[in-house]
Amino acid sequence: MSAAEKISITDVGPRDGLQNQEKILTPQQRLQLIEALLKAGLPSLEIGSFVSPKAVPAMANTDTVVAGLPAAGAYYTALVPNLKGYELARATGLGSVTMVVYASDGMSRANVGKDWLAIEAMTETMLQQAAADAVEVIVTIAVAFGCPFEGEIDPAVVERIAAKFLQLGAARVVLADTIGAASPAQVKALTGALVRAHGAARLGCHFHDTRALGLANVYAAVEQGIRHFDASIGRLGGCPFAPGAAGNVATEDVVMLLQQLGFATGIDMAALLQAATLANTLTGTAPGGRATAWLQRSLQKQSAQQASDQRQPA
Repeated sequence: MSAAEKISITDVGPRDGLQNQEKILTPQQRLQLIEALLKAGLPSLEIGSFVSPKAVPAMANTDTVVAGLPAAGAYYTALVPNLKGYELARATGLGSVTMVVYASDGMSRANVGKDWLAIEAMTETMLQQAAADAVEVIVTIAVAFGCPFEGEIDPAVVERIAAKFLQLGAARVVLADTIGAASPAQVKALTGALVRAHGAARLGCHFHDTRALGLANVYAAVEQGIRHFDASIGRLGGCPFAPGAAGNVATEDVVMLLQQLGFATGIDMAALLQAATLANTLTGTAPGGRATAWLQRSLQKQSAQQASDQRQPA
């Protein structure tokens, strides 16, 4: 039998999951969560953001978090909102940053106070500088399916933006369903078109679970060939500048789905559930995955069966 095909997951809990929390975690607590995710085998982590602490207090001192990261733990990236944020991230030695562009002008103005084309131009400049600095840039397209200010997004807009930044050398272009507005049919159509046009290697998806369609949307994207997904431990998340943006799809739910479909993730479910428990302990608000109770019972049964097998005489 051939080895299972691999799908990669970036846990965005340490950034997207924490940025909208009422309780602000210390850098040491943020590192504690990151270390739990590394223990579970997460191959990629979004560890924070270099934004104004006045705008997003929960992301203050991300440089301290970067300084405390295990050197060879995973692929680390951090969100940057502009060139100043990029320079701050670069100064820490990070080899990857994530820049957000927008599929609607309304969301761009609400989130960063600039029009969407200005943000695209800034991102072009960042890509040029990053190439000289040997820093990778992940470009995330916010509100790729629906916007709280402008409604449903024309797929042609997203296709234009994705094509542009793939051509300019983005390490990956991620379609973000920022407010959980996407339907599986939308996801199938858009991801299918992009995979046919560009291949799947540098494409990813980022879903929120506002309408309990997060896993259905992951499935739709997998069916079209997408092999990289963002997810958040314990279903934490939500954009502070997007009305109606609920938590991200839970990492533990996505791992369960992919395992059920026969894909490999390299993630240990028992350790992942421990990380989810820690996320709730630290924040007090992590709801956990929709399948958490079932997963915990399954692991308990497996442990009991293994113990019973070990007691059996040879």
